[in-house]
Amino acid sequence: MKSFKRLVYPYLIWAAILIVLPMLIIVFYAFTTQGNEVIPVKFTLESFVRFFSDPIFAEVLWRSLKLAFFTTLICILIGYPAAYFISQLKPDSQQVMVLIVTLPQLINMLVRTYAWRGILLNTSFSPELKVYVGMVYNFLPYMILQIYTSLSKMDPSLVPAAHDLGCDDTMAFLKVTLPLSVPGIISGITLVFLPAVSSFFIPKLLGGGSFVLVGNLIENYFVTTGDWNFGSAISLIMTIVILISMYFTKKFDYDKEAV
Repeated sequence: MKSFKRLVYPYLIWAAILIVLPMLIIVFYAFTTQGNEVIPVKFTLESFVRFFSDPIFAEVLWRSLKLAFFTTLICILIGYPAAYFISQLKPDSQQVMVLIVTLPQLINMLVRTYAWRGILLNTSFSPELKVYVGMVYNFLPYMILQIYTSLSKMDPSLVPAAHDLGCDDTMAFLKVTLPLSVPGIISGITLVFLPAVSSFFIPKLLGGGSFVLVGNLIENYFVTTGDWNFGSAISLIMTIVILISMYFTKKFDYDKEAV
């Protein structure tokens, strides 16, 4: 058994290099600023005070959360009926439909977004609506596949049993199908909300630079202005927001399982 445990060490080292070390660097930059010749680095909360004291940054954060929320909601409203429809097909037809859903994912997301940029270029849509189109298109398959997986694992005899107990189609769906598909919905929310709230190239390409999100701020301060301290502070704030979102999402899932 000990010899097998040693096989975990390379993965731990790899995870430390790719995950832990970059996060430590971000934390270090977030709580420091450039000093002088005697003390090159000075620990400070200046970057966080700057972020929360400027209403523009709070507005961008709120805009990012709102966009991610409505993107997730739209993906649920579209993805659940699509996943339910696929789960009711014959097994061979299900495989074909799953292939159709996943096929666009084989193309790089940046390429797909550039394609939508060309499609929406000469339309009268607002920049915000264009960003929503790009977000929903890119993240909808994740929602469909997660919900479909939960529905496909459901015992097919449960719905007829609910009908035998006096439930009509609507009641059987609300009492049997929907509760059993909640794990898929929760997984889909996680896979859609988290990347949507931190996305930067979709609003950059489709919003034309007039629809700025937190991801765009982080990219700007790291790449354009070179202010790594403030960019790291924004990244750390977003990390905390994402962790809080994951906590409440998982807590809701656990509460459903307990019921």
